[in-house]
Amino acid sequence: MKHDKREQEPPPIYESQPPTWLPKSHRTADVGHPGFHPPCPGQDEDVLSDKHVKDGFLLPLAVPDEHQSATTALLEQDVKQGPIFDQSMLADLEHLMNDIFTRKIDYAAVIQPSAFKIPSRVTMSDTKRQTWFAELANPDVPLNKLGKSVPHGAKGHDLLDLLHTNDVAIPRAVWFLRVFGANETAGLRNKPSYNPTQYSTDWAIVVTNYIKKQLADIALPSAPRPGMNIKQTFKGVLSDSESRDRWVSRFTYCLKLLRPFYDEGLVDHRTFLVWLVLQMATCNLAQAGFVAHLADEYLDGVLDKRPLAKPLLDACITKLNEVRTTSARGHLNKLEEILKSIIRRICVALPDALVSPSTWLSHSSLLFSLFADPGGSGPSDCRRREFQRLLSDNFVDIQRRNDAMLFRNLPPRKLERLGSLVVDIQILNSISSSTDMSSISFFSSQIPDCTSDSGFVDKLDTLLTWAMTPLQYGSHRPYAAVTILQTYNGRHARREPSTATLHDHLFDWLDTKVVTLDVSNLRAVTTLFGKLSKGGLFDYAAYVQRLVVRGEKGLSYSEPAERASFHRDFLRWIPLHDTTLSLSNQRKVILYGARARQTPEDICEREMRKEIRAILPLVFGGETFPPSISMSSLRTSCPTVVDAPRFEQVRTFKQWLLPNFHKFASRSESLDEVSVLKTYSTVVELLKCTNSYGSLLELSLSVLSQTPHAELLTAVGEVFHRFATIWTSMNATGVITSALYSAHLIWRTRGVQTRSLLTLLVEMDDGRQLDSTARTQVENDIAAFTHALAPRTDHSEAAPSVMPEILLLAEDSKPDAPSILANSLWYKYRTSADWAWKVWDNTVASIRQVPVMSEDHERRHTYALRYGQFLLNVDHHIPGGIDNDVLQWFLGTGKSEVLGLTLETWEVLRVVLLFLCVHGALSTTTLLQGLVYPAWRLGADAGSLYQPQTMETLIQAASNLFDALVLQEECVVSPIISQELLDAQRIHTRRQDAFREPHFTLLASNIPTLVLLEYNDAVSDELRHSARDLRLRTCESHDIRQSCYRNLDAVRRGFEHPIQSGMVAETLCEPLVNALKLILSETNEDVNSFLSTGISSVLSPWRLAATAVQLQFGLRQLGRALACESTKEGASASLDKMTSLIFHHSMASEEAYFIAEMARGVDGPVAIKFINNGFKSIVDILNQVPAPPTPESLLMRVDRAAEVLRVLSHVSEPLREEETALDLGIPMQERLAKTMLESFQLAHVMFSNATEQSIHILTQAVIFLARLLQFDLGFARIWTTQFRETCEKVTLVLFDLVMIHAGGPAHDAVAFALLLDTYYFLIDDLSLHSKTTTPDPFKYYPKKLQQPHILSLPSPHRVRLLALFPHLRPNAVVQDLTHAHRDSTGHLVYGTPVQNRPWEWIENLGGDDQDNGTIRNTASLTLELFGAKATGDRVINSVHDDERCIPSRLAGIFEDELSAESVFRRDWRETRLQAHSDVRAGERDMGEGADELGSLPIFGAQKPGSRRVSPASSARSRGSVSSVRRSPSNRTSVSTRDGNGDSGPGPSSAGGRKRKASEDDDEVEIVDGPMPANPKKPKVKHKPKKK
Repeated sequence: MKHDKREQEPPPIYESQPPTWLPKSHRTADVGHPGFHPPCPGQDEDVLSDKHVKDGFLLPLAVPDEHQSATTALLEQDVKQGPIFDQSMLADLEHLMNDIFTRKIDYAAVIQPSAFKIPSRVTMSDTKRQTWFAELANPDVPLNKLGKSVPHGAKGHDLLDLLHTNDVAIPRAVWFLRVFGANETAGLRNKPSYNPTQYSTDWAIVVTNYIKKQLADIALPSAPRPGMNIKQTFKGVLSDSESRDRWVSRFTYCLKLLRPFYDEGLVDHRTFLVWLVLQMATCNLAQAGFVAHLADEYLDGVLDKRPLAKPLLDACITKLNEVRTTSARGHLNKLEEILKSIIRRICVALPDALVSPSTWLSHSSLLFSLFADPGGSGPSDCRRREFQRLLSDNFVDIQRRNDAMLFRNLPPRKLERLGSLVVDIQILNSISSSTDMSSISFFSSQIPDCTSDSGFVDKLDTLLTWAMTPLQYGSHRPYAAVTILQTYNGRHARREPSTATLHDHLFDWLDTKVVTLDVSNLRAVTTLFGKLSKGGLFDYAAYVQRLVVRGEKGLSYSEPAERASFHRDFLRWIPLHDTTLSLSNQRKVILYGARARQTPEDICEREMRKEIRAILPLVFGGETFPPSISMSSLRTSCPTVVDAPRFEQVRTFKQWLLPNFHKFASRSESLDEVSVLKTYSTVVELLKCTNSYGSLLELSLSVLSQTPHAELLTAVGEVFHRFATIWTSMNATGVITSALYSAHLIWRTRGVQTRSLLTLLVEMDDGRQLDSTARTQVENDIAAFTHALAPRTDHSEAAPSVMPEILLLAEDSKPDAPSILANSLWYKYRTSADWAWKVWDNTVASIRQVPVMSEDHERRHTYALRYGQFLLNVDHHIPGGIDNDVLQWFLGTGKSEVLGLTLETWEVLRVVLLFLCVHGALSTTTLLQGLVYPAWRLGADAGSLYQPQTMETLIQAASNLFDALVLQEECVVSPIISQELLDAQRIHTRRQDAFREPHFTLLASNIPTLVLLEYNDAVSDELRHSARDLRLRTCESHDIRQSCYRNLDAVRRGFEHPIQSGMVAETLCEPLVNALKLILSETNEDVNSFLSTGISSVLSPWRLAATAVQLQFGLRQLGRALACESTKEGASASLDKMTSLIFHHSMASEEAYFIAEMARGVDGPVAIKFINNGFKSIVDILNQVPAPPTPESLLMRVDRAAEVLRVLSHVSEPLREEETALDLGIPMQERLAKTMLESFQLAHVMFSNATEQSIHILTQAVIFLARLLQFDLGFARIWTTQFRETCEKVTLVLFDLVMIHAGGPAHDAVAFALLLDTYYFLIDDLSLHSKTTTPDPFKYYPKKLQQPHILSLPSPHRVRLLALFPHLRPNAVVQDLTHAHRDSTGHLVYGTPVQNRPWEWIENLGGDDQDNGTIRNTASLTLELFGAKATGDRVINSVHDDERCIPSRLAGIFEDELSAESVFRRDWRETRLQAHSDVRAGERDMGEGADELGSLPIFGAQKPGSRRVSPASSARSRGSVSSVRRSPSNRTSVSTRDGNGDSGPGPSSAGGRKRKASEDDDEVEIVDGPMPANPKKPKVKHKPKKK
């Protein structure tokens, strides 16, 4: 039943309720809530009429027309009833409101005069004083009870201890101390010199000393003294729990007091921060933990000023280093983290603090590790990553700026002229027999489609000059130049005008270059152009035509010599390889005229043929045996051939000699082999003497393909090997290799294979010329040849150590005895690996017996030649020859064997060695490496154990052997055999290996050994003179010099090795330098005259690379000489002379820079000399001031000095990186500092009246002077008093220059940054070397703030400059606050900024809560300072939205609620009311009091008049001055018809009122009058309607 009853009851009606947070639309009227419309019964929407169903429910319009305005209707005139709306109604309303506000002000309370009095000090008994402090510590006792008087007595530290003992609360203690300070300063306030903040400085000293006193209680145990047996006990204040708690309590209380002291300005910020920075630098690690927390807490104040941040940074870095090196590091993790945090924060907030080269030099590695920590990687670490990114960016910039001031990582300067020339010449000089000419990219940097480019012309000039200048070495140069040009021209053959353009360049070079005018270069120039003409690069016919077309005078030999053109000799000498009859006739007519029947060429050619027929009878049909001829006799026999112009030489050889020799070669099979060899060798030498290597190649290839003689085949191969570099330069190695391979195949079909041919074939091929099939064939032939001579077997027969048959060979006179013995030994021991070594060993042993066997010299030579022939036959039976076995013997057991050889034995052995070397069994390099060089080293190292009887014989024999193998043009193997030209040519062939790598490095490294032998007093004078003569002739050899220029590094390393190994005395450095110069520069001057004469030739591009080697080596030896007392004076004079030439006008800037590059890495003494002399040169240059100084003259001197500075910077850069200490001259440093000061001052004066162009010039000069100052400050020095005083003056003018470039007409961001960094560098060094007992971080920083100028600077510059001045940020209480008043016109006039008076502005203790209608003025800050006045408004208490209502006690009072709620809350409320205002009131602009005031009546006509400013409550009415910041979003005021919205009646307040000086946007200004309810519709000033 109950269930049924429950179902019959209807459910309750649901009522929709608004959200609790939604306010009502009106405070008193029940008009609902904004935006909330719940359904209700009986509403129109629920009526289902036909119209609603068909058309839907539509609300009716509130007015007939929503878009119609009522203004027109109100303004229309009604004739019967009068005007509905009168124009004077607004003026009536204004008068009404003004009357209301006036009456409200008249009835407002009056502001009383200031009644504030500082609590006086009274003397109390101990009991009363104790009671008073107890009440002060009791929070229940109000301060107004204690504020009538304070006890007099304790001061300073005692007063602080008293507050801590009584545990006075911090705010109450601060009040008491403020009252205490106010009484202390009361007697000083009336004095003119009174400073309200002076007591803050005194109190800061008290507080800091109090903290320092507590920190002093924390001490560390002293380190035990060695050698003292004294038991030490240490007990720190923190080791005991009771003392630790007591200390911590007092220190904590002090820090709590410090915070309000600092915030309110009771302690002077600068005094406290300076103490904190200095304390951080002087505290120990135990104290550092507490000081670091203090620094971290007050770091914001430090970060505003670089004078504070820089020493704090240095102190933190020093402490961090101490933490990382101490044994207690594990207990200092927190301190380490705080120090890192401080350093990082300084880097982010003030990166200029880290711009200090002195700090960077000392702690860069620590800073790198500190800033290398990666940021967080998680999503929550976004801010950390951003911080790390900013930190990293700042640190990179800091590193860049410090390195720039330290002249580190200098950008390499491109030597546009010398550099490219030196590189190109080194490329050309590197051409050797193993060079692939196609790989040389000499013109690779040129644009392929532009042969007229100036760069191409310069390179062409370099190439052609290198090919013919006598300053370079090698007959291969013209051929290499032609090959390079042909390669370049072939790559661009697709361009039709390329050849013609190249010909034009060649003609211009021949026509304009001075080097071609030298008569001594005529043969070289014409030889070069003959090769160019043969290669199709130079058109001789076009050359002739061009001379004729331009009317060249003096081409004919019929004209006198004084009118002759230098092209006449070129036309006469340039050879024609492929000519036509017309060209020959044209040449003849130009040179000799049309009627000349016999020319000098014809006469010369007839004489040449006569001389050639005399030495080559067999070639021209003679039957007489060719005479034996030597190299010297050949030149004597053919003077005309050797000295003839190149034209006749080429024509004679190509048109007459070669065709005849080809015929001779074709019938050589019927001739004797010896005769053919002599004839061939003679032709080879003749062509070699005339540098006709093209004809020599043609001749040799012809002989190679036709000869049936094996010896002639070997001779041709030796020619190919001897001139291999020339064939490579011709790019003819491919042709030679093909010819050799063809000859090998021919001889192989004959059953003959020679090791020399196979070896030469592999050498010429070098893995590039033969195809894979042919190369495989050659390798197989070599393998077969090797197997045939040295078959492999598992049971090889060992050769005996003693072979008596070799000794018996000496007496065997049969001609074939050597061959028979060699064959028998080979047959017996061919499977033995060392049989050749043992044969050589037994042969040397047998040779030692030859002097005993016979005393006849001729017989001895016969024995020697017999042994030589025997060894030559043995060499033929070994696949690789006996060369390597002999070398191993010399380097092994032969070392002791040769020491025992007598002079007679050496005579025999020398014949054997030369015979084997001539016939190719031994190489020159084997004898040099195994015998000669060890003998020289033996003599160079000879000392007290030297045995002249045995050693000098060996050394002399080795030297004679070196002379014969390397230096002599023709050496005599033995006087009993005739000296053949072929033998001399073979010696020249063998010695080429000594000039090529890898053997040349060994030769270069042993020339210093000759110097040491020459200056070794233990050796006999005869041997020393012999060593000197040998060295001089070696260094003068063109082959040696060509190899030296090809590999200068090997020469330098060879001379440096004995010095670096420490085996050379100091006195030998100079002879070594002279020996090196003799090789490279053809002069034997001593070291003291280096660069003194002929500097232009020494620095010529052709000798510059060699000069670099000499200079590097010489400077290193000068450094060693400076370190030795005996040689110091001479070396110093030499270095002074050298540097004076370098740093003055004797050389171009590129040459001086090149020498500086070569001087990099010199020793410290040499670098000091360089730098001191460079500074002297700079001083001399800058002191050359003209009579009226101008910016242009200053720039000229600066440019010259800049070149010197560039040299010095590159010389000193390695020393800076190695942190080498340099002892610079003190007088020179003082002179330099004075000169820089005068130059800075001169530039500063010139800026005052400089034009726009001269400003740019002066800026460049100032930048250089700043760089010079940076460079000078980068060196460690003794800071003398004069130098320090000069630097202090430099800081003043340097900062003025910084300000000049910070803004204005001379603004330059680059110059500003560079000058400011230089300023940092200078003041940091001055602070570091300051000798004051009381350090002042601000001592060298600017003192006077140039306010008008600095405020106009760009913001980034202004911020950086403000960080330098000692003026700290003002206290937050008075920041941006200034005195202001209104003048007679009502305009606001700003006065002086408000000065903080922390000791006078005491807290208002209150105590009188009665509201009797009077305004009390009892605070320490009188209300007159703020222009306060009574408005009649009252402050209401804050109410919540749900309790919002008008309090009954404020009924009838106009309520603006400015203080009852926040600005944001009020904005929210008013914007909500906008859409739901009470339409019945019709008072949209009156605020919330409209309901109580009622509706305004409509007044009739009133007296017209302008509307005045409303006397209502306003922060700006009646001349009052606002002390709050303005807001740009709220600056409206009551408008008047005449537009004076800011002026109003009433007297303006007197001075002493305060107003914010800056108009920031972070706060809101309270405007005049009540705010309109609709801020979107401001009042509009209507003009009266004209009738």
